[in-house]
This record gives sequence, structure tokens and C-alpha cells, in this order.
Amino acid sequence: MTTRPPRKSRSKKSDSKTLEEVYYGIPVSPGFVIGKAFKLDSDVSSEIPNYSISPKQVPLEIARFEAALTKTRKQIKEIQNKIAVAMGTEHAEIFNAHLLVIEDRVLIEEVIKNVQEKLVNVEIIFIEVSNKYAQIFDKIDDEYLRERSSDIKDVSRRIIQNLMGKESKDLSQLDSEVIVVSYDIAPSETATMHKEKVAGFATDIGSRTSHTAIMARTLEIPAVVGLHDVSKKIKSDATIIVDGNRGLVIVNPSKKTLERYGKEKTRLDVYEEELAQLRDLPAETQDGYRIKIAANIEMAEDVPSVISHGAEEIGLYRTEFFYMNRRDLPTEDEHYEAYFTVAKKMYPKPVVIRTLDIGGDKFISQLDVPQDMNPFLGWRAIRFCLAQPEIFKVQLRAILRASALGNLKMMYPMISGIGEIRHANRLLEEVKQDCIKHGISFDKSMEVGAMIEVPSAAITADLLAKEVDFFSIGTNDLIQYSMAVDRVNEKIAYLYKPTHPAVLRLIRSIVDAGHKHNIWVGVCGEMASEPALALLLMGLGVDELSCSSVAIPELKKVFRSMRYTDIENLLNIVMEMNDPDEIHYTAQKLVNEYVPTLMHF
Repeated sequence: MTTRPPRKSRSKKSDSKTLEEVYYGIPVSPGFVIGKAFKLDSDVSSEIPNYSISPKQVPLEIARFEAALTKTRKQIKEIQNKIAVAMGTEHAEIFNAHLLVIEDRVLIEEVIKNVQEKLVNVEIIFIEVSNKYAQIFDKIDDEYLRERSSDIKDVSRRIIQNLMGKESKDLSQLDSEVIVVSYDIAPSETATMHKEKVAGFATDIGSRTSHTAIMARTLEIPAVVGLHDVSKKIKSDATIIVDGNRGLVIVNPSKKTLERYGKEKTRLDVYEEELAQLRDLPAETQDGYRIKIAANIEMAEDVPSVISHGAEEIGLYRTEFFYMNRRDLPTEDEHYEAYFTVAKKMYPKPVVIRTLDIGGDKFISQLDVPQDMNPFLGWRAIRFCLAQPEIFKVQLRAILRASALGNLKMMYPMISGIGEIRHANRLLEEVKQDCIKHGISFDKSMEVGAMIEVPSAAITADLLAKEVDFFSIGTNDLIQYSMAVDRVNEKIAYLYKPTHPAVLRLIRSIVDAGHKHNIWVGVCGEMASEPALALLLMGLGVDELSCSSVAIPELKKVFRSMRYTDIENLLNIVMEMNDPDEIHYTAQKLVNEYVPTLMHF
């Protein structure tokens, strides 16, 4: 996949003598929408009063602060209850982080102390302290945790609004369909969104892992983030297009542009009808070669989308969200209920659960885990689990219990050598024996696999294949580690090349090693989502592709439109090439020959 550098906006005169403006950002939720902009201004910092107080007024300021905390807690609880009913408890748990901020005694005591010492109104003191905490998260390397600064900013904004007696905007009160434009959309604001009223949104900041992006994909509405200062340039009620396929926002579109998107809409409707007919059909080429298409999920509420988009199974069930934004460790029963719920909804289709993939600077607050200097290479994933067997065994036991009632498989993340697999399997065997001892049923033939996402694992795949039932290649990390490229660092993003010959050779060697030892090999990274790259993966012999649910119908369309012999010929050609961009172009050209893409007019 070729990564293009950020581009500046361009302008051209439209037929109504206004300027058409085009802005480029990060596409985080596919599709496009044309509508009126609704500017959501959530920045209250410019309105905060700043004045001195006397020592006698300090108790009054502290009382105002405590009252604002109480009111904010009540508001967040109400939001949690609404979203739990509408979207499920796991989505509601996002707001546990907000409650933690409100109940953080260190932060509260620091605010009170500064009010007493500086004799300034509490609004100014609170925003200074909360900004300090948010900046700590902003500097963390990990993208997910970096985005958590938005939790602090969101709850801080609510507290400030309550201190100032201002009412919070509620997107549930919209009386017409709009496209929300904002600097950012806070979690508590996305929680009040209704798909019937919010047709899409565009924000100045954000990434694919931000709450905004996650909510957009959950609601299946087009969204573009990372647009820099677009919220300052778009006026309320302006006609705009949000194109979540290309990462574009077009303001005051010309008649020609509107006609172009109108034709695209007609074409899209016809195309989606075609894709809907493929829901229950396999991804099979015209000459009879099949590949399984599975889905990646993060929570039980994702399953309806998995089913509606025609996934044959769940190839990656991420479990670290059980540990995020909470003050205690998840219990065995909590794990079990989540796994059982997903397994029951998918049965008899398989569900592959990835054990806890977290650690270093990306871990739960209730354990005193020292911050790694390089968290990507540090104490994380299987390394953490093997060092904390009691935490690991709780999850293993819950998975085993759920396996008795559903078609479950399990895999270990970030395996770097055979010793880790053997150690993990010993712990698993201990849990199995304990279950037998206590009369707890489980699937004794449950498959156990390893994720291959570290170069050492890829190179020794022939050794690892003797220890497991399957491989799942995590291409995101495999590319990152192999190329020495931080995939979220915009300065070197152009070096992140899934089609680099080294990456393709590694994948081929992993697949060959797995097949030699009679185990199946899947891919659960972003490579599996893009049709051109999916063709290469099929040609390399991959047995299963696991991707986002919305990508599945088009993958089926592409595979069912061509012959496997064409894919073999493609692979023979590209494996002789040395330029990643040329390889990607050649694969994309083959896709375009068989299926006109939606990404171009």
C-alpha cells in the first residue's frame, strides 16, 4: 500500500461563483455523504474567566468545584446508561475512563492546593492541572494511549462547563440530518449520536484508533479525521462532501463535482446490491480455488456486522479492551460471559480469540508496571502474560469454559521463539488439569495457534509449526518490525510498504513452513482488507484472510470475478520485481481489470 504525504487543500471556482475547497485527511470509516455542515464547537478554553480571590473565598471555590464534579459524574452516568441500552455495555465502558478522572484524588487534591496557594478562581486552576495530565498522554508513543488524552480533555470540558453554568451540546437533539464538523468529537458527544441525524463527520485531529473513528465504524457512517484546521474554515450550513473512502472533505462542491458523486452514488447502490447477493457465498475463484474470509472484532457488539457482511468466521477477537479504562482486573466470569456471547452468536462458525496483547506503556493502571523505554520491543503481549501467570490463567480458564459451548480457537500474540509457546502451553495444560479436577467441561480438541508478527518467529516458522495447530500472520507488526518503521510515525510512513519484496518473501516462507507441517495459515493484519494485497496473499498460499467486516463483500466480489491462474501469474510476475510501488500498482491493475474499483471514477 503506497502512503502518500499529506497534501494541502486546493480550490477551484464552482458554477455558483463560490470556491470549491478540497481538504485531505485520514479515512477512518468508508462511504461518502453529501449534506449540510453542523459545526460542533467544544472548545470552551477561550471563555474561561480569570480572576483573583481572597482567602475567605477559597472554601466557596472548593465547594463550586466539588459541585461541578458531582454534576459531571451524574451526566456521565446518564450517558453510560443511554449507550449501554442503545449499543451495549462494552461501548458504555469507554466512559469508565471519564469517571476515573473525576474520582482521581491526586488530581483533585492538586487543584484544591493550587486554589489555596495561588488564590485564583478554580476554573483557571483546573484547566491548568487537567492540561498537564493530558499532555503526559499526548507524549506517549503508543497510539491508543495517546488518544486517551481525549478522555481527559472531554471530561475536563464538561467540568469547566458545569463550573461556568453552561449547558453541554447534545447531538441527540438535532432536528435534521447533518454532517458534524469539529476540532474533535469527544467520546461523550459521539455517545449521543444517532445515525438517523448524523450522516457523517470530519475532525481536525484523530487517528484510526481514536474514539471518533471507532464510533464511526460502529455506526457505519463516513468519517474523515486528521484534517488539521478544517473546522475553522467550514461555515455552519455549508454544503460539504465527506468521502471516507479517499479521505477527502469537499466544501462548496461544484455542479460538476456533485454530478460526479451523484453518478457514484447510483453506481454504489447497484454495486452494494451486487455485493449483498454474495453474503452467503464463499470467496471462490472461477476455477474453484477457495480462501476463507473472516472478520476482526473487538467486542461482542461487533458480531451483527460480522454476520451481515458474510464473514465465514471471526479470525481475530482482540481481548485487551477488557483491561482498558477500569480500576480492577476483569474477573474470570466477565471474560467467560464475553467469549460465550460471541461464540453463541457465531456458532457453529469458529471464533479465534487472541490472548491478552498488552503491556509496557500500554497497560492497566491497577498494576505498578514500569514504563518501557521502547514499549514496542518491551514487556508486552505473551511476555507479560508468561511473567504474570495468575492473570494469564484467569483468561485461559475462561476461554476453556466457553469452548465447551462454542467453536473456539485461541492464539498467542507476539511469539518470538519456541520457548514462549512451550511455556504458554504448559500454563494452558495446568489450567486444563484444574478444570478436569473440578469437573469443568471444555473442548479438549480446541485448536491453539501462534501469531507470527516478529521476524525471529517468521524465520523459525518451521520450528514453531511443530508446536501449534495454526499460524496467524499479524502483518501490521511484521512489516513494522521487519522494516524498522513505526507505522504511526508520519515522518517515515512512506517507508511502510506491505509490498516490499522482503515482506512478501517472509510471508511465503511462513506459509510454506506451516503447510509443510500440515497446519493452516491466516493473515489478520490490514493487508487482508485491501483487494490488491489480498490477491497477493492468496497467491502466496494463505488459507484465511481476517479483516474488518465492511471489507468482506468487496473481497468476495474480487475473488469470485477472476481465475486463480491469473493470481498465480500475477505472483510470478511481482516476485521478480524489486520496487514495492511497482508491485502494488501491478496488483491493483489486475483488480481494476476484473472489478472497477469504488476508489476512482
